[in-house]
Amino acid sequence: MIQLDFSFADDNDMDSIILGQSADAFPEIETMALNQEIIDYLEANVRSTASDREVVDRLRELLFEEDYLNIQYDDLKTRTAIETFQDRQGNCLSVVSLYIAMARHLGVDARFQTVKVRPRWDRRGELLVISQHINAVGRFGQSTYYVVDFTPEISVQQLTASTVTDTHARALYFNNLGVERLIAGEYEKSLQFFKNALWIDPALSIAWNNIGTAYNRNGDKTLAEYAYRKAYATDKTNATAINNLAKYYHNQGDLETSERYARAIERFNNSNPYYHYNMGNMAYAEADFEMAREHFTRAIRRKEAEPDFYYALSKTYEQLGDELQSQRMYQMARLMVLASDEIYLPSQDKVRIVNEKSILRETSAGFSINTGEAR
Repeated sequence: MIQLDFSFADDNDMDSIILGQSADAFPEIETMALNQEIIDYLEANVRSTASDREVVDRLRELLFEEDYLNIQYDDLKTRTAIETFQDRQGNCLSVVSLYIAMARHLGVDARFQTVKVRPRWDRRGELLVISQHINAVGRFGQSTYYVVDFTPEISVQQLTASTVTDTHARALYFNNLGVERLIAGEYEKSLQFFKNALWIDPALSIAWNNIGTAYNRNGDKTLAEYAYRKAYATDKTNATAINNLAKYYHNQGDLETSERYARAIERFNNSNPYYHYNMGNMAYAEADFEMAREHFTRAIRRKEAEPDFYYALSKTYEQLGDELQSQRMYQMARLMVLASDEIYLPSQDKVRIVNEKSILRETSAGFSINTGEAR
């Protein structure tokens, strides 16, 4: 939680503008529908007598192996299940929607599961996009369940997960469409998608933050401020909303409030090792290896037992020409992995059968937009 003296009250007039629609604005978009082509594909490739476990394994083959659909990761566009099947690519929300729709058609239990994982920052133009994650979970019985994830490996430490409804997943879908239109500079269209996401799920904090950015870019400062504030009031861990408020107040000339919010974010970020890890990755991508080294070192100071930090620092030292330090960091990372095989488990099959809770690693389920300078 971000420590901040913050008072907020719902405003009925503001809410009526943002949440005023009376029905889903896009009923024609069926995110999880299957067409006849997909149904025929399943009937031709999955035995009708297959057990639930056999169906799950067969769907993995059909979705991900080269001889079949061979679906590839693409986080630039959020697709429906049908579009994902047709395009043979998608982000985690898109692929999981297709998987769940297929599994349910074949009579296998499958639900959406949101996963709290290390955040991942990605610059897109002037915006900073922070990705979250979703995967699929289902049960074979009372004591055994499976997880399907569109990622190369899993981390079972410091992660939490919760199953969510199809309705929540639909809200995430429209939130993502809004972000895509926002990045493209289509502010009115992005507002339509964000409003629909919030009509579906008024408690979706990332959508409140994102619609605030859309209003801000569209020149409606009052609604922007209200949406940013409601994003934080809905989720006290929403750092992007506070960062956006700091930037907003700075641009409005309220430097005292801006500085107060900026200090809260600085305290939060400086204590977060994954913030420094991601800032290091961004600096590395921009060939600023000294800045990358500084951020990776800060990440390690805040959390020593994280192999990825040492691997990243090893690569950075290699770019800086310090081969001795590069090898030292690499060996430290390897020793950590070897010392605890519970930290990283390979999951090339993208399916894991578990008898106790085991959560998979991040890609991008829901996007959140940070308009401020990274601190």
